[in-house]
Amino acid sequence: MKKKLKMAVIGGGSSYTPELIEGFINRYGEMPVEQVYLVDIEEGREKLEIVGALAKRMVEKAGVPIEVILTFDRREAIKDADFVITQLRVGLLEARGRDEHIPLRYNAIGQETTGAGGFAKAMRTIPVILDICKDIEELSPDAMLLNFTNPAGIITETVLKHTNVKSIGLCNLPIGIRMQMAKLCDTDLDNVFIEMIGINHLNWTTKIVVDGIDVTKEVLSKASEAKGLTMKNIPDFGWDKEFLQALGALPCSYHRYFYMKDEMLAEQLESVKTKGTRAEVVKRVEEELFELYKDPNLAIKPPQLQERGGAYYSEAALNLVSSIYNNKGDIQTVNVQNNGIIPCLPDDVSVEVNCVIDSQGAHPIQLSTEITPQIRGLLQVVKAYEELTVQAGVTGDYDTAVQALTINPLVGSVNLAKSILDDVLAENKKYLPQFN
Repeated sequence: MKKKLKMAVIGGGSSYTPELIEGFINRYGEMPVEQVYLVDIEEGREKLEIVGALAKRMVEKAGVPIEVILTFDRREAIKDADFVITQLRVGLLEARGRDEHIPLRYNAIGQETTGAGGFAKAMRTIPVILDICKDIEELSPDAMLLNFTNPAGIITETVLKHTNVKSIGLCNLPIGIRMQMAKLCDTDLDNVFIEMIGINHLNWTTKIVVDGIDVTKEVLSKASEAKGLTMKNIPDFGWDKEFLQALGALPCSYHRYFYMKDEMLAEQLESVKTKGTRAEVVKRVEEELFELYKDPNLAIKPPQLQERGGAYYSEAALNLVSSIYNNKGDIQTVNVQNNGIIPCLPDDVSVEVNCVIDSQGAHPIQLSTEITPQIRGLLQVVKAYEELTVQAGVTGDYDTAVQALTINPLVGSVNLAKSILDDVLAENKKYLPQFN
């Protein structure tokens, strides 16, 4: 009989946790999870208790023998775990609000994973993820770390370069794109195959196959008119038809920050005046969710959770867990070490590509499409920014941080980089031990 699983979820008080619990329940037959440890910090106690109580009601209603354990002892949770899932937000939503506001002060895009906002989030998160990895190395060296924490590519690269932990980075964006393609082509998800080239939140869908037929060109001609080809947290601006045809690939939602920089900045500046930054919107959505979660009669994941930006989060996570546990050998798009798959990038960086998933982890598949100059140019620049960001986050070196921000296309100026960085360091001081 196969081993029952112990899962450690770090950031267990997240509003996304009920989706994860629903996934464990629905897939119990294919991957018997015996224990789910939901871990959080003292600051997140109230949320952990609310989410934990809902998780226990969900498990009881479903009648599956999964034990849900709430703890503030991360080491207890990690010890002998089979999988460690990280979904944490260092500094909570207040810090995300700062990440969005600081760049906007200087007329630069403020976003939690891209540009200067993503840089700030990485600086806070890198020391914490390295601490978590020390615990995994000591207490559960065979565990697989599945990282959902943003910026996922940068955090995954930090783990790959600076620890001995087995790790795969994960995002709901690739599965979301497949679902969008299925809807656009009016077919079932199982009939859709996509090839992606890039890094987290900067990937291009270069090949779309439906029922064995390559429909990439047809999809690109439809995509400029189509609505819904975005995430909940990114405005649904259409794509320029001629631009898409010349690009020869479907950009992900986050490319709008690069390809439509002026429009996205204008939209952000306007939104701040009317409804606040995305962090403030999410805070309101979360308050409503946690009110729902408190209801002692609620024993399912509420549909309102889809309004958060991370829909299909558990689908992505549990597809991965199931494929590793059951040695499936299927194909999923995840964040792994490059090792030559994208030849224009260094071998040791994190990339987001199709991989075969089996009991040994994720194995990147050779690309079948060419990396054109229009993809290669932006990809190399943003990856160089990510490499410098990892280095700055690990060492706390001010000059490296300035270099990182200066070459990021959403900053792109030394004086602007220094102004933003000085504000980031001042306003996040207690979360940045590497700079103090």
